[in-house]
Amino acid sequence: MEQHMHGFEQVRKGLASRLVLFAATGALVCACAWAAAPAAHAAVGDEFQASSGMNGSVLVESGTARLLLEFLLDMDRSRLLLCADEAAGDKEAAEFRAMIERRSEHVPLQHITGYADFMGLKFRVSKDVLIPRLDTECLVEEAMTLTDDNMSVLDMCTGSGCIIISLARYKNGLKAVGADVSKEAISLARENAELNGVNVDLIVSDGFDRLDKSTDRFDLIVSNPPYIRTSLIDTLMPEVRDHDPHLALDGGEDGLKFYRMICDRAADFLTREGYLLFEIGYDQAGPVGDILDSRGYEDIEVIKDLSGLDRVVRGRNKAFRQGR
Repeated sequence: MEQHMHGFEQVRKGLASRLVLFAATGALVCACAWAAAPAAHAAVGDEFQASSGMNGSVLVESGTARLLLEFLLDMDRSRLLLCADEAAGDKEAAEFRAMIERRSEHVPLQHITGYADFMGLKFRVSKDVLIPRLDTECLVEEAMTLTDDNMSVLDMCTGSGCIIISLARYKNGLKAVGADVSKEAISLARENAELNGVNVDLIVSDGFDRLDKSTDRFDLIVSNPPYIRTSLIDTLMPEVRDHDPHLALDGGEDGLKFYRMICDRAADFLTREGYLLFEIGYDQAGPVGDILDSRGYEDIEVIKDLSGLDRVVRGRNKAFRQGR
């Protein structure tokens, strides 16, 4: 420990610095390390190692630790670098240490900070909603290509509201509705709508049960439903398995339960030229496309995400060709 501390004291003298955190003999040590540190210390900056008590050690990536420090000190990355030589107070050091320990126990970063970034916006998250993920931005971007100002959009299984709130933020005059079976999710989604300054009608509903097909018609119905097979839930990463609500993950025996349920009823709530748009698992394009086709949807198309994986399936209301 003494040797490490002597080395840290030497590299503190650099003009540009960054935070390095590592575990030694079970104790967390914080220090500032010269961004162009000597080779003897370079590996220390590659990853932050945090003690997880009796469970052994796990690695906390340097980027994650930096984000936690930025959140704690309310600084962006540039300001953090400029202030890196300033001494932290005991309270901040203790809070940061607690954050690192929580992350080392596989608590998601977003649950530690209470927020997630999505589509350039900030959303509150909790144990009651699925954490917004980068993959889902593909769904929102595709929805935006199908949505003009003043259209009507329903987000089924809205969760945190990140999809419908993003659409309402980036489209003018949108009639935006979000539905979810979870009262807790809808409560949080309402907070997120207020946080992002948009008007969204957020309702507690088991599927379409609280909607009226005689009056509620939408140009687009979008959904990121639960789509993990029940048998696979226990194999997921602990950050997902132990912290995301299973209600938002479990898609039934084959992962397709909610696609069937939504497809069975969505046409009654779509305008004549309306679209139905789903996020899917990487291996579900064929089965979900078949469900859409079997219910009479037209112009079925699969959209890939930035990784080249199938991520979105869309179909057009069958009434479009029937002239309803």
